[in-house]
Amino acid sequence: MPKTTIYSTIALACLLFCGNNEIFSQGRYAVGTTFSEMPDPTKDIRSDWSNVKPGLHASFVTIDKRFPKSLNPNIAIQPNMAVDAWKGERVSAQILLWTNAAAENVVVSTEELKSTAGETIPADVIQARFVRYVMTDEFAEGCGYRKPEDFKAALSPDMLDDLKSYNLESKTVRPVWITVKVPEGAAAGHYKTTIAVKQNGQVQQRLALTLNVQDHVLPPASQWTFHLDQWQHPSAVARVNNVKMWSEEHFEALKPTMKQLAAVGQKVITATLNKDAWNVQTYDPYADMISWKKNKDGSWSYNYAVFDKWVQFMMDLGINKQINCYSLLPWNNEVHYFDEVKNELVNVVAKPGTSVFEELWTPFLKDFSKHLSAKGWLKITNIAMDERPREQMDPAVALLERVAPEFGIAFADNHKSYQRYQKSTDISVAVGDPFDHNDLIERRKKGFITTFYVCCSDEFPNQFTFSDPAESTYMGWYALAAGFDGALRWAFNSWVADPLRDSRFRTWPAGDTYIVYPQGRSSIRYERMLEGIQDYTKVSILKEKLEKSNDERNLTTLNAKLAKLKKSRRYAAWNDDLNDAKAFVNELSNKIK
Repeated sequence: MPKTTIYSTIALACLLFCGNNEIFSQGRYAVGTTFSEMPDPTKDIRSDWSNVKPGLHASFVTIDKRFPKSLNPNIAIQPNMAVDAWKGERVSAQILLWTNAAAENVVVSTEELKSTAGETIPADVIQARFVRYVMTDEFAEGCGYRKPEDFKAALSPDMLDDLKSYNLESKTVRPVWITVKVPEGAAAGHYKTTIAVKQNGQVQQRLALTLNVQDHVLPPASQWTFHLDQWQHPSAVARVNNVKMWSEEHFEALKPTMKQLAAVGQKVITATLNKDAWNVQTYDPYADMISWKKNKDGSWSYNYAVFDKWVQFMMDLGINKQINCYSLLPWNNEVHYFDEVKNELVNVVAKPGTSVFEELWTPFLKDFSKHLSAKGWLKITNIAMDERPREQMDPAVALLERVAPEFGIAFADNHKSYQRYQKSTDISVAVGDPFDHNDLIERRKKGFITTFYVCCSDEFPNQFTFSDPAESTYMGWYALAAGFDGALRWAFNSWVADPLRDSRFRTWPAGDTYIVYPQGRSSIRYERMLEGIQDYTKVSILKEKLEKSNDERNLTTLNAKLAKLKKSRRYAAWNDDLNDAKAFVNELSNKIK
């Protein structure tokens, strides 16, 4: 969610950065292949490793910490770890590997989970993925143009790779992310498994993971109440896979990434109405989904073929609650169309409130409404605006209400003006901006959605590649504590030039433009975000049970712990408060049936 304070000339900088597909066309980032990480630019490379004994070392470590690649961890080995989960839940653990000398062909393998009652869960529900280091920077002033040399750089462990084995460099660490997807049909109980760390086929260390499966079932992601809205970027997928935009190969390449989005309960399809609504603020311009044509007789025609295919594609993956269409108010107020008389693509500035604005948008909105009605999608479609000031919003909303009142209205508000547009079906308030809790309650009664969003201006909580891992989880708890229906974030996969190695961008703190990596690769940020959304769902279910049973004591304690997390600014005890609340929920889950 870029800010209006960014220089208008930034879009021109794309000419200097965009259009180089060579690094991906070579295929070296395909699934199952490796690549070299960027050199560590920090003083950690001079860390003292003299006290590290020979051999490959392994230990469970907290999932709340990122471990610098070249820094001697100086930790005592923790061979055991216990995690709690509901049936159907996906939970995480982290193992740290480190070595004084290079270690080749390292493999982390798992066995089936066995309960004390003799039940088993197959080993294939457990994933052990090597965490890769990407270059990151720092928050500094947040939004604005960035020269890499002006910002502190560091390697940050984030991307979860798909390699089966890994070669560790000398005097480095390598995190391994453990994911357990508990089957919905698993029996409740305590399960144990062994995780073996091998080098050249020889076991170097065994670690024990205990899984406490609680007697509750987490609904499937499609049924989660958390309203997740992470904007999709199909053009980025076309570039990194070196396929033609909107081709069959493109839609096939889109599947791994969009399936990841569906798996975290995404509710909204991001679509475009005309040209790039954000004036090319991303590495890849947004490609048109709807083609406009002005005919020789002055009438208009619109080609919805790409739009229809994109929407149906997303719906088939289970993302089907809303279609948010950007934008009636593009960032530069420009619209383009093919002029049949001139036989060329014409670009027009159409400022809201002007006659040109109404002349261009009125016929489109009416035709679009008819098309959506025929497709059966009209009731779930919103005309969306992003961070537009009141002087632009007022005439745009007025036009919608006059010529196409059947549309819903969605917008992200960083102008503290959301109360002017109470008929808007989907409002996202900038985190930290004032809001009235009573408004949230009233909007929910009407069936309207109210979320919060974070972007380049928000140091905490956020999902930059240098952010604390637990911030991604905190966002779900903050939504719950503050009474929001969910959260919005402007970019799920707006990949930069070299996303697997360097998460920095010409504007905004590193990692702001994407949460996951190409070809379906996950990240620590993604897994921890999923954790927070699952927690939101679990707490909502438990609160309902407590209210029905009139359990005032536990309800009061739970609400008090939630109240501590209703903060949108970093404070010293935020991670401790989060873990305390999570521990209490696990305690409740073990007691409540």
